[in-house]
Amino acid sequence: MLISTQPPSNILTSPRLSLTAFSSPCAERRLSHATTGKQRLPPKSWDSHMHVVEPQRFPVSKAAVYQPSVHTLADALAFESSVGVENLVLVQPSIYGTDNSCLLAALTKLGPSRGRGVVVVDPITTKPESEILDEWHTLGVRGLRVNLQSVGKVMEQAELEETLLRHADIARPRNWIIELYLPLRMMPVLESIVPRLGVTVCIDHFGSPELSLPKGEDGLPFDPYTLPGFQSLISLLHLGNTYIKVSAPYRLTNDQTQHQLKAMAREFLATAPDRTVYATDWPHTRFTGIDINPFTEWCLDLCSGVPGLAEKLFRRNTERMLSVESS
Repeated sequence: MLISTQPPSNILTSPRLSLTAFSSPCAERRLSHATTGKQRLPPKSWDSHMHVVEPQRFPVSKAAVYQPSVHTLADALAFESSVGVENLVLVQPSIYGTDNSCLLAALTKLGPSRGRGVVVVDPITTKPESEILDEWHTLGVRGLRVNLQSVGKVMEQAELEETLLRHADIARPRNWIIELYLPLRMMPVLESIVPRLGVTVCIDHFGSPELSLPKGEDGLPFDPYTLPGFQSLISLLHLGNTYIKVSAPYRLTNDQTQHQLKAMAREFLATAPDRTVYATDWPHTRFTGIDINPFTEWCLDLCSGVPGLAEKLFRRNTERMLSVESS
């Protein structure tokens, strides 16, 4: 059985840094957002998925599927401050392959009390007992990413299973997670694999559904269980060791109301309120002019009326997932 994905459409002990240390009047103007969401965000919130990219200092892989602009840690801190987020999870982007140098340099500056990292490794050449993994753990690395979606990777089911089992052997000794960027239609395959991994798993970007918006259906009730793979994703959430990220809505739909994604998010929060996490996906690679504030607002709106739910979505769940000592 072949499992394939398609590259996403372009439509579709160092000093610790302050989140405001790099802000400037110019940066504040560029990153201006409405303040409502920022004021409503719980204290010590986390952005559970964002990237730092410095291609001049850290050249991208020759196999990179796109050429990025520069998005430094300074830029990231200014953006997150404008949103109201205090803590960051740096995720390895596909363009760097298994060279995590850019991420590790940023994480070293940020520090493990304010940052976490999710890296990419070759599971065949990386040994679970490697001392370099222990060094990364000290810096704040807490996860391994398996990304098929960004690069249109094709795997047979057996190969995917072997890949995830190898990653689990690396992650398990340090209580790291495996973060998966796969299309929603692959969730039935994961149902049979995840219970045997013995580690926590996190699914990126709403599970990456293939959404369509036929003419005339905008705003009509939407049943997410009609999406291939959604029931399997919910079943994975019921198992108790799988997290889901609500993130990157602009990669999934052009519908300004995002009512399909809202319906999915409601199910995630109803099924796994302790294992649903928020993320901005900054710097929104391959997209321009993205304003994340409306998405943040409706995430907050979905939590209204349920005491403590916003704090779980924006803070506590990420802290638990990535072993952050919270106060």
